[in-house]
Amino acid sequence: MEQKKKFLKGALIGALAMFIIGIVIGGFAVGFLLYGASDGPVGPDTTRKIAEIRRYIDKCYLYKDEVDEEQLQEQIIKGYVDGLEDPYTVYYNEKETRELFESTTGEFGGIGVVIKKDTDTGLLIFVDVYEDSPGEKAGFRYGDLVYKVNGEDVTNMDMDTIVSKIRGEVGTNIEITVLRGVDRKEYTGTATRALIENDTVYSEMKEGQLGYIEITGFEDVTYKQFKEALDTLTAGQMKGLVVDLRNNPGGNLTTVCEIMDLLLPEGTIVSVKDRDGKGQKYLSDGEKKLEVPLVVLINQYSASASEIFAGAIQDYGIGKLVGMTTYGKGVVQNVYRLSDGTAFKVTSSEYFTPNGRNIHGIGIKPDVEIEYVYDEANPDADNQLDKALETLKNGM
Repeated sequence: MEQKKKFLKGALIGALAMFIIGIVIGGFAVGFLLYGASDGPVGPDTTRKIAEIRRYIDKCYLYKDEVDEEQLQEQIIKGYVDGLEDPYTVYYNEKETRELFESTTGEFGGIGVVIKKDTDTGLLIFVDVYEDSPGEKAGFRYGDLVYKVNGEDVTNMDMDTIVSKIRGEVGTNIEITVLRGVDRKEYTGTATRALIENDTVYSEMKEGQLGYIEITGFEDVTYKQFKEALDTLTAGQMKGLVVDLRNNPGGNLTTVCEIMDLLLPEGTIVSVKDRDGKGQKYLSDGEKKLEVPLVVLINQYSASASEIFAGAIQDYGIGKLVGMTTYGKGVVQNVYRLSDGTAFKVTSSEYFTPNGRNIHGIGIKPDVEIEYVYDEANPDADNQLDKALETLKNGM
């Protein structure tokens, strides 16, 4: 699907990583010595082994003069975290940390694409390339699989690392090689990074006074943007609403709960529980619940906060879900700022829909299943959206 957005005043959304950001808490340091520790998380055997390897590096490594000490230390920490084998628990260096927080609150340099992990190939895939963006101008398309960045093979790198490589200083160039089509033909394009401002909501009134709101990510600005869109459609005498969460990777837990408070009756939006069984419920007061029929569009790339949204709508029975089964990410991460300007994102709890469902690894099945079919004769056609509008009309 080649969903298009207008690229106005340099504002577009950049490449998004797939996670729910929880509460940001500052202040703890790495907590172990890389060399010389006799106990602690690393352990004396590992410490001795690292020291032994280092002696061989100093003694005979061919490119000893090119050794980057800072990078060696950083890779030890990254490897320590990677040993958890949790794709959502990640260590960020200082540059990555800055970009992480920029992606949720501010402006940053990017090329105007949304990427996610393709479940079939395991590679990252462009699931949105915005109109007039640097990515589109460079020739990238929906469905392109990311192969190389600046000539470096990134197929074995994690999503956060690749996103960090794609972002960068405004005005700088980036070369990306993608694999395209069923024959995986290589295409290489060069894009000039532009100023990206998070613009996460798009809305319009469809024929028959049917409202349409697309949410591309749940960021700090999304609640305000969504409320403005909803108020505008309501003032236009909207008779029904489609909320499009396709390709939405998630975002901020608080933001999605604020939005759900505009739609749901009084009750639980979502509940979270940590490893000790301690939990918290996020509640809707029911004061501003939606009064028109609702359909929510989802697909296999709708994840995290999108699944919280879809799960609540389905459990309360106040709308129909149309599309494909969602990604299946039912855990929440907290981001901790470390004392040296780096950060640590760690899976800290699991979440449950209002009816107590944990959808991790399962996803949310739509009420009306329909797979997207690309129409070469009419690239702007959208059979999933057509089905959503049809389902909405039938429920009015």
